[in-house]
Amino acid sequence: MRGSEFAELKAFAAVVERASFARAAAHLGVSPSALSQTIRLLEARLGVRLLNRTTRSLAPTVAGEQLYGRIAPLFREMSEAVAQASAAAGQTGGTLRINTLGMAARQVIAPRLGRFHRAHPDVTLDIVVDDELKDIVAGRFDAGIRVGGRLEKDMIAVRLTPDVKMVAVASPDYLTRRGTPRTPGDLHGHDCINWRLQVDGSAYRWQFAKRGRKIEVEVEGSLVTNHSDIGVAAALQGLGIAYAFDRERIDEHLARGELIQVLADWSISRPGLFLYHSSRRHFPAPLRAFIDCMLDKEVHGNGQKSGA
Repeated sequence: MRGSEFAELKAFAAVVERASFARAAAHLGVSPSALSQTIRLLEARLGVRLLNRTTRSLAPTVAGEQLYGRIAPLFREMSEAVAQASAAAGQTGGTLRINTLGMAARQVIAPRLGRFHRAHPDVTLDIVVDDELKDIVAGRFDAGIRVGGRLEKDMIAVRLTPDVKMVAVASPDYLTRRGTPRTPGDLHGHDCINWRLQVDGSAYRWQFAKRGRKIEVEVEGSLVTNHSDIGVAAALQGLGIAYAFDRERIDEHLARGELIQVLADWSISRPGLFLYHSSRRHFPAPLRAFIDCMLDKEVHGNGQKSGA
């Protein structure tokens, strides 16, 4: 295979994986127009259209999907071989694609970006914030960060944070107007800020427990959301009671008295954040370094670790 043909196939794979000429071009270090020309040359050489393009979407054709399915494993194998060779030489490099919840991006990844880059300047982090719980394998990600440790097939989970206590909160103004619920059953007489589950779009049934007694409550209110920022903002503005596990956002408002916790003796704990990755035989050095950094293990640029 000539070098130009290899470059065309690599460009095509980058476009499919990122579903965007702009993102693929940025990853490859070329202009979108140059990348578009490369794809046109590949299509002309093969005599078949590989991508369906509109102003709003981009997706492989049937022929494009078949081609990508054959070449993607080869590129992954080459990338892993290079990473493995670099690791053997005491170097860590390459691109690491992470799919993460917004909460995890804010709480776990963002504070550690500088430390990771300083230790591994040759690793390019491609972080996609996604609260829709997409399949990380189908999305061609190296790892994903989600709530809970339930495993998909052929996946490994690494705990990043402890379990988190749920908190039901409301503003002082709301509680003055509507009263304070003493039991979960009292919520039927209150406006509650509903949480819509990303998995199937249904509303979350609030779960409580006390002295071995478990209760699920189907609450009602004037607001339903799938984003914690909206729920917290609504509670702060006196629109109702919120029940959440994003403690970073809640605790600061509790400390300032802007929100008050209710039903504290009924609240339950939910699983913390876990990083998932494939159980494939070869474990890429960049992913190992990323996990160590997220777990606050001291990692040096030569790949040597210290600390626990």
